[in-house]
Amino acid sequence: MIYRKKILLAITELFGGEISATDFQKLLFIFSERQTEKKFDFVPYKFGCFSFQALADKNNLIKEGYLKNSKSWSLNIDNANFVQTLNETDRKQLTQLKKRFTNLSTKDLIRYVYLNYPYFAINSEVASKYLSKDELTVIKKFKPKENKSGLFTIGYEGKSLESYLNILIKQNIKILCDVRKNPISRKYGFSKRTLQNACEALNIKYFHFPELGIVSEKRKNLNSQRDYDNLFLEYEQSVIPNQSQTIKFISDLINNYNRVALTCFEAFPKQCHRTMVANAVTNLDEKIPLKHL
Repeated sequence: MIYRKKILLAITELFGGEISATDFQKLLFIFSERQTEKKFDFVPYKFGCFSFQALADKNNLIKEGYLKNSKSWSLNIDNANFVQTLNETDRKQLTQLKKRFTNLSTKDLIRYVYLNYPYFAINSEVASKYLSKDELTVIKKFKPKENKSGLFTIGYEGKSLESYLNILIKQNIKILCDVRKNPISRKYGFSKRTLQNACEALNIKYFHFPELGIVSEKRKNLNSQRDYDNLFLEYEQSVIPNQSQTIKFISDLINNYNRVALTCFEAFPKQCHRTMVANAVTNLDEKIPLKHL
């Protein structure tokens, strides 16, 4: 079993074998913030901090028989002692977590996270229920305010879904344009449907433009920057001229929504065709600033 799943089971076990979904996300978040090497990242969601990865792992643990199929986190195995499967440092952190938070109500947990980690409350639909006006004012300060028009590019290589989404949120991206030919990924969160659902849950519109992608066969044997440069030169000459309508559509998205990002896999802009797409868009309007995230 992968280590992060052991953490999920250990928390569930340590807090009595059953925890509500909201409480669990808060406890996992607090624990993760105290880890030297985090196994889970979080985004500001409608009830505060939320890990899509943890939910996906929960669904797998249900299929594997470790958890019951319910909205709460409920163990389906007795006397497993999952806490002992963790390393010593994490066991100590869990012990401290239980000691500090075991008697807190859901309201108390929510307030603790919102007040100590206000960024994760910026999209909360329940903040006004648990915070005072002065406390809500603090939360508002963490909401991204930049709204100048711009085009951005971002690759998901080396990023978790949550860390990737946080970059978009903090840049106040309104539209994400996926320019992969085949939006399928072995990395959790980046296949089309999962990525689209996650974006739209955070009020980021998602568009997929497969016509702007590069077939996988042409991406083989790219061993040097020169190989990439030759591929992209061909792409600029053979693909971009035939996609003027899509390029114009992306330009119009910027005019309508201000902040638009192009996405693909590669971490480095010089090794991804999204840069060629971005150049084509900004060539239509040189006033549009381009930034690689």
